[in-house]
Amino acid sequence: MKKTLTALCLGFAALAAHAQTWPDKAVTLVVPFPPGGSTDQVARAVAPLMGNALKQSFLVENKPGATGTIGATYVKRAPADGYTFLVSSLGPLAITPHLIKGMQYDPLKDFDLITVAVQSPNVLVVPTHSPHKTVADVIAHLKAQPGKMTFASAGHGTSDHLTAELFWQQTGTSAIHVPYKGGAPAHTDLMGGQVDASFQNINAVVQYIKGGRMRALAITSAARSPVLPEVPTLAEAGVKNVEVTSWQAIVAPKGLPPAVREKAHAAFAQALNDPKVKDQFVSIGFEMVVNTPAQFAEFQRKEYAKWKSVIETGKITID
Repeated sequence: MKKTLTALCLGFAALAAHAQTWPDKAVTLVVPFPPGGSTDQVARAVAPLMGNALKQSFLVENKPGATGTIGATYVKRAPADGYTFLVSSLGPLAITPHLIKGMQYDPLKDFDLITVAVQSPNVLVVPTHSPHKTVADVIAHLKAQPGKMTFASAGHGTSDHLTAELFWQQTGTSAIHVPYKGGAPAHTDLMGGQVDASFQNINAVVQYIKGGRMRALAITSAARSPVLPEVPTLAEAGVKNVEVTSWQAIVAPKGLPPAVREKAHAAFAQALNDPKVKDQFVSIGFEMVVNTPAQFAEFQRKEYAKWKSVIETGKITID
């Protein structure tokens, strides 16, 4: 009994010492997507501030592929020692598991949740020369010519794809999904008129909307966006129950020492709440979230169930 108690005490002492010294080497922030996207922006915004605060290098490593699951699987398999974190969108954490069979991780069980960093609504956009001026115009066209109108997305299983699916389900309409390999080519073809419409992350297209290259018809948040105050919400436009936010979050391999998790959460929160970081993201349509691990867990469960329902109702698969 004494030996057991001694071992436990030594174990707790080791954990406490680890937390006090963490980090004593470089920390890697894995982004499961190519450079330049919203998730990558979050990682690169906080990395230098984390490094300054904790006196160690915080390195961003992009591991794209398989709609974010390659990077997520890599982090799931990494040691739970506080030296590898995943900075991810909602896809790998709430959507993709319902689309890919034989996944190598369970997003509800295989990660320690740190915080949801930011979120932003999607916006329904059409080319500036489109005849559709309102959401009502789009719905009327979809009902008059079912299965004809094209909706671009950044790929199968992305939030813009599934927002369109949810929109069609709630309006009793159908259209053609045109998946691209990322947001940039989808934006190019939408502005060129090769596709008819898209639900895009507001931060990714606000410059095109303000520059007159896309027309915004509605946003998917509960309230109007400060960066596009003249654009109504879908609810205001008559479409209920299509409230969607795209979000970026930070997780770690399961089993992170509690003291390290607390220290990491505090450091990430401090970096995300830095005035320059907040101004950078809020100015392009993001909302700062920076919640607790417990709040993140409840939010993830709701998002996981929501997108599971949308995917099953729409019989959506990844080819």
